[in-house]
Amino acid sequence: MRKDFGAKTWLYPMPVLIVGTYDENGTPNAMNAAWGGIYDTNQIMVCLADDHKTTENIKKTGAFTVSFATASTVVPCDYVGIVSANDEPDKFAKSGFHAVKSAYVNAPIIAELPMTVECKLIKFNEDGICIGAIENVSADEGVLDEKGTIDVTKLNPIIYDSVTHAYRTLGNKVGQAFSDGKKLI
Repeated sequence: MRKDFGAKTWLYPMPVLIVGTYDENGTPNAMNAAWGGIYDTNQIMVCLADDHKTTENIKKTGAFTVSFATASTVVPCDYVGIVSANDEPDKFAKSGFHAVKSAYVNAPIIAELPMTVECKLIKFNEDGICIGAIENVSADEGVLDEKGTIDVTKLNPIIYDSVTHAYRTLGNKVGQAFSDGKKLI
């Protein structure tokens, strides 16, 4: 038996994405955005309302970064989601984050977040979807495996549980994509 809940914005997993920008004076800003993901090949999307300082910054600079919130950074990542830079100009500093300028785009890499997607703005859709071209992905060596690729267990990204409004970590590996289904061929 199933239970109906009606129309809800419930989707698993929903990554907790931290969008980094600079304003026109080079001041870094960050915001928590749970609605985002891959848009197309080498493109990312995040859903941003017009009234966000982040949205204004992206429109002015044409660039942004997207980093993954991690289990060890829950407090500052939640903080940048509940406090607006429109109300708190020192939001980035108060979060405890430190900005490192990207070599690829005019946007900050947040030193405390170990994986960052560096993007140039392609466009904002009329419904608030910000689409960016992925110029580079950078990762701290501490989250790499012995082959030099990102190890999701070392990264330890969190997801947003929109049903209970909780942050959760990802679970264990349960299979191999593009392989396990071959058992039925």
